[in-house]
Amino acid sequence: MKSHDICVVGAGYVGLVTGSCLAEIGHRVVCVDSDPKKLRSLKAGKVPIHEPGLDAVFRRVVKSKRLCFAASVEEGLHYKGRRASVVFIAVGTPPRADGSADLSAVEAVAETVAKNIAGYTVIVDKSTVPVETGDWVSRTIQRFNKSGTPYDVVSNPEFLSEGSAVVDFMKPDRVVLGVSSKRAETVMREVYAPLKATVLVTDLKSAELIKHASNSFLATKISYINAVSALCEKVGADVKLVAQGMGLDRRIGPMFLNAGIGFGGFCFPKDLEAFYWISKQKGYDFKLLKAVKEINDQQLSWVARKIEEKLWNLEGKTVAVLGLAFKPHTDDIRFAPSIEVVSGLKSRGVKVRAFDPVAAERAKALPEFKGVHFAKDEYDAIKGADALAIVTEWPRFKDLDLKRVKRLMRTAVLLDGRNIFDPEKARALGFDYAGVGRP
Repeated sequence: MKSHDICVVGAGYVGLVTGSCLAEIGHRVVCVDSDPKKLRSLKAGKVPIHEPGLDAVFRRVVKSKRLCFAASVEEGLHYKGRRASVVFIAVGTPPRADGSADLSAVEAVAETVAKNIAGYTVIVDKSTVPVETGDWVSRTIQRFNKSGTPYDVVSNPEFLSEGSAVVDFMKPDRVVLGVSSKRAETVMREVYAPLKATVLVTDLKSAELIKHASNSFLATKISYINAVSALCEKVGADVKLVAQGMGLDRRIGPMFLNAGIGFGGFCFPKDLEAFYWISKQKGYDFKLLKAVKEINDQQLSWVARKIEEKLWNLEGKTVAVLGLAFKPHTDDIRFAPSIEVVSGLKSRGVKVRAFDPVAAERAKALPEFKGVHFAKDEYDAIKGADALAIVTEWPRFKDLDLKRVKRLMRTAVLLDGRNIFDPEKARALGFDYAGVGRP
């Protein structure tokens, strides 16, 4: 195996996992981040995010000195005299108000790279970016690459699901390489060779579209089954059985057919908006994507609507909210459904008691959670509540002692926003139960 000196710019959820795993498979990696607090944490051997399996990988590669850290792109490109032959751009691309992606950080990195490369370099777009970003990155590098140093730009979209990102990297479904030269393809194949993964080589624009098209399709599946769940509630059908029957069809499959209170996180909502925006910019009104977003927005109000149905007047009532992260096994609360749920309840005068195994500290920093009581555990959150809402399907919530839960509650209203409980068993224990799309 040929190892490379690699610079990863950005040590967030994508960059830190990418850098750690590239070091794990034998490369020498320098992760660059401009946040002094995060950098101090990383250099002290502490992982600043919750991601299963990352701690162990991180400790190994830091101890072996295959993973190091730098405060600037310039330092990362020439760390201790070693020249990076591959640069991964893994900085944030947050959404603007109009739905487009803010690519200013990508541009800034491209400019700095252009001014500091000293030999043939492959510049890799790892951040989730709209189609044609690779062309803009190439133009930026060409503009500021005064020395005429040879380079190639590659699109290498990430398919890392938070909560399983390390496994997703080490055992990927596919590695997509959008390249414009054989030389760049050879380098990138060498980078990923230890994974022995299926490699799909495309042009730059196709690779960029694959990422947005994939996430938007998965979001579509979620909104579709949530729309079906609304119909199930009206006719008395069970959406879990409907989804099971659909998922047994090999053409459909069971993944992403779990009805709930809507999707969130930093990927699906942002990528959906960006894909719709770029489609409009290019003269195609992708109406399906607009409908997917509208269905999800409506689904996010499910908890508040159901509580009003169950409790009548909400002013002064207490609701326990279990789960704040946008999905289990992560502490990420960016665009999490819990934000909409808690905001909606607070606006109706509800007192909110919340618990999440790992995301509470991040939630406390958000203004939407001001005035929320953060409980020490599930049962502390439930004590004295008029209703309990399951917002994130952490496995430990499935094991709740429902008899104890009922004793602790003021009124036994259970809103199962992730369908983790058996409706018949919950009702048999005396709960006024509501699930998403459940009879």
